[in-house]
Amino acid sequence: MSSKNPEIKIDNIIDEDAYAEELYKDLISSCSKHVKVKDIKLIRKAFDLAKESHKGVRRKSGEPYILHPITVAKIVTSEIGLGTISITCALLHDVVEDTEYTLEDITHLFGDKVASIIDGLTKISGVFDNSSSLQVENFRKMLLTLSSDVRVILIKLADRLHNMRTLDSMPPNKQLKIAGETIYLYAPLAHRLGLYAIKTELEDLSLKYRHPKSYDEIASKIKYNEKKRQQEINRFSLPIIERLSNGNIDYDINGRPKSIFSIWNKMQTKNIPFEEVYDLMAIRIVFKSINRETEKAQCWQIYSIITDIYTPKPDRIRDWISSPKANGYEALHTTVMGPNGKWVEIQIRSDRMDEIAERGFAAHWRYKGEKSNESELDKWIKKIREMLENPNSDALEFLDEFKMNLFAVEILVFTPKGDLITLPKSSTTLDFAYEIHTEIGNKAIGAKVNHKLVPLNHILSSGDQVEIITSNKQRIQNEWLNHVKTAKAKSSITDGIKAETKDRIKKGKSILENKLIDLKVHPSSRVFRKIIPEYNVYSKDELYSKIGSGIIKLDNLKKILKKNTKNKLIRYWGLQISKTTSSSRNKKTPRVVPQKNKKFNYKNPIIIEGDNDEENIKIQIPKCCKPIPGDDVIGYKNPKDDFVIIHKSKCPTAIRLMSSEGNFIVPVKWTSHKYLSSLAKLSVVGIDRIGAVSDITSVISNELSVNIRKIIIETHDGIFEGEIELYVHNVADLNNLIMNISKIKGVESVKRLEEITK
Repeated sequence: MSSKNPEIKIDNIIDEDAYAEELYKDLISSCSKHVKVKDIKLIRKAFDLAKESHKGVRRKSGEPYILHPITVAKIVTSEIGLGTISITCALLHDVVEDTEYTLEDITHLFGDKVASIIDGLTKISGVFDNSSSLQVENFRKMLLTLSSDVRVILIKLADRLHNMRTLDSMPPNKQLKIAGETIYLYAPLAHRLGLYAIKTELEDLSLKYRHPKSYDEIASKIKYNEKKRQQEINRFSLPIIERLSNGNIDYDINGRPKSIFSIWNKMQTKNIPFEEVYDLMAIRIVFKSINRETEKAQCWQIYSIITDIYTPKPDRIRDWISSPKANGYEALHTTVMGPNGKWVEIQIRSDRMDEIAERGFAAHWRYKGEKSNESELDKWIKKIREMLENPNSDALEFLDEFKMNLFAVEILVFTPKGDLITLPKSSTTLDFAYEIHTEIGNKAIGAKVNHKLVPLNHILSSGDQVEIITSNKQRIQNEWLNHVKTAKAKSSITDGIKAETKDRIKKGKSILENKLIDLKVHPSSRVFRKIIPEYNVYSKDELYSKIGSGIIKLDNLKKILKKNTKNKLIRYWGLQISKTTSSSRNKKTPRVVPQKNKKFNYKNPIIIEGDNDEENIKIQIPKCCKPIPGDDVIGYKNPKDDFVIIHKSKCPTAIRLMSSEGNFIVPVKWTSHKYLSSLAKLSVVGIDRIGAVSDITSVISNELSVNIRKIIIETHDGIFEGEIELYVHNVADLNNLIMNISKIKGVESVKRLEEITK
C-alpha cells in the first residue's frame, strides 16, 4: 500500500472512501507496465462499482472489504503480469457472488468477455448433488473456462494468494481447510502454470498453518544462518563473476535460500534434520540473450565456464532448454561442489526464460508468437480440456485425476515414426497407448519398447521408442486401472468398463425377463426378494450384470421361485435383516434406529485424553497413518457419524479431506498422558556385529522400559536391516528411543515407519 497519506491506517480507518482511493492509486501505479492510458477508464469503472457494492462490508480482520479485490487486482498485474481485462475482472470477482448485481448487469456494463470470466470466478451454491463435494464442483466449473480463457485460473490463484496472506484472521478450523485446499490443489496448479514465486509462497503459507511449529523452527534457522550463507554465496560466486565478466557476458547473478516448504519436505522424505539438508542455497545466473536462436548455445557456454571452476555432480544436470517442462519452464541446471565441500545448485537462464519462470503462463503467452510449435503447456491445457469434456461422475475421483496431472515429473518417449510424446514419470506402455488414441488403448494387447516385446504394465523411461500391438478381440479389463498413471488412460478405461457393464446389465435384464415370461411369472419386488439372496448378489444391477456375462445361468430359477422363504435371512445391500413371519409376530424384532447427531462445534479443538467419555466423542485412529500422541494431527467428523477420525496432518488422506471436505475438519490437541500405549514401527540399519541385536533390545526393554511387539532382523554382506514394532506413550518417548538406539555402536540409521503390520 502506498504511504503518501500517513493519516490513513489499516488498523484505524475512519474514512473508508479515502482509504479505497489510496489503494486504487497504488494499483494504478503498479499496473502502468501492462495497461494503456486509454484503458484506465475501464479499470476506474470497475473500481467504482466494486467500491459501491462492498461499501460498509468488513473482512474478518476488520479491514474494509474493498481491500481484497484491489489487492487481488494488484497481484494479477504486478506479480503475474496480466492486463486491463484481468485487472477489471479481479476488481469485480466477488460482486456477483456477494451483492445484488447479476451477470446480466456485468455483461451490460463491461461486455461479454468480462462477464464470462466473472462467471468462471463466481462460486455456486445449491446447484450440485448433495452427495458430491461442492468445493470440487466449483473447481471443476472454474476449470471449464480454461477451454476459452485461462485468465480465470490466474485470477483465482491471485485470489487464493491474498486469502492465504490474510489467513490469520480466520478460525483454526477454517485455516486448516483453506491451507489443506491450497497445498492439495492451488500450489500444484501454480506450479503447472509456471508461477514459481506464487507456488512457493502458497506452499510456505500452507505449511505455516498446517505445521506451525515446523514452519517457525525452519524460518528461525534460515534467519540465524543468513549472514553466514551470504558469505558463502559471495565466496562461491566471485570466481564465476570474474570469468563471466572477462567473457563480456551481460548477466545478473544472485543466491537464494531454498523455500521453507522445500526444506521441510526434504526433511520429511529423507528423515533428516535441518542441518543435513545440504543444498540449502541455489545460485541463479540470468543473462541478456543476443537473440532467441543463440540462447541455448549461451547457456552451455556459461555452463562450460562454471564447470571449469567447480566440479559438477554427473547425475544432477537438468537440461530444460532442449526439452522445456510442461509448464513452459526453460533453464539449464547443474549441481557443483563448492569450495567449502558442499553441493551448490546453479540455474542458468536467459532473461526471456527468467520471465517465463517467474511469471509463468502470462509470460509464455507473450512469447508464444515467436515460435509456431505447440508448447508442452499448450498440450497440457488441451489434456485438461479433454478431461473436462467428459468428467467422471464422481467429483472426488475427478479431483484426484486432475491433481495427478499437476505435479507429475515428465518423461519423453518416441513413437515408431520418431514423434515425441510427453508422459508423467512411471507411465506404462498402456498409458502411451491411450495417449495416442483411446481405441488403440482399448485394443492393446502388448507393446514393443526399443524393439523388445514387453507387457502393457511395462514402465517407460525417457528416450524409449514404443510401438503398441493391438487386436480387435481385446476387451478392456478392470486390472488395467492398476497399470496406468495418466488421467486420460484412467478415464478412458473407466468409461469403457462402464459402457461394457451397461451392456451386460441390459443383456442380463432381457435374459431374466424372458426366462420369467417362460415360467409365467411377473417380475416384482417379491420375486427379486427371493432370487437376489439365492444368487449371492446384493442388487438387481449386479444380478443383471452377472446374468449378462454368463456367470449366472438361471438353470435353477424355477426351483428357487417355488422355495418357501419364511424365517429366511434376506441379504440385501450388504445387510442381514431378519424377515418377520406370522409365527414370530409377537416377538420383539431388532431394528436399526438412526442416532441423532449431538451439537458439535467444528471451531472448538478436540482434546484427546483417554476415550473422551466426558465429551461423548468417540475417536478412531485410521490405518493409513497411525498417529500417536504428540503427532501433529487433524480431526475429520462427518455430520452423519458420532465419531472423529484422527489423521496426521501430513497424511495424504488428511490433505485430501482438508481440500475436498474442509468444512468437516476440526482441530485436535493431545493431552500429555501416560495412560495409553500406541503402536509404532522403526526401521534400523547398521553394520553387522556380534551382540548388535542384543544391544538394541536391551536399550528398548531395559533402559527405556518399552514393550516390543515384533522384531525382525536380517543380515547380508556385513549389513543388518531390521524392523521393530513397539508400544510407546507418545512422540517424545519415540524420539527419545530413536536417539538412544542411534547411539549404539554400528547403528547407521533409525527412522520411524508409518505402516504397521495388521
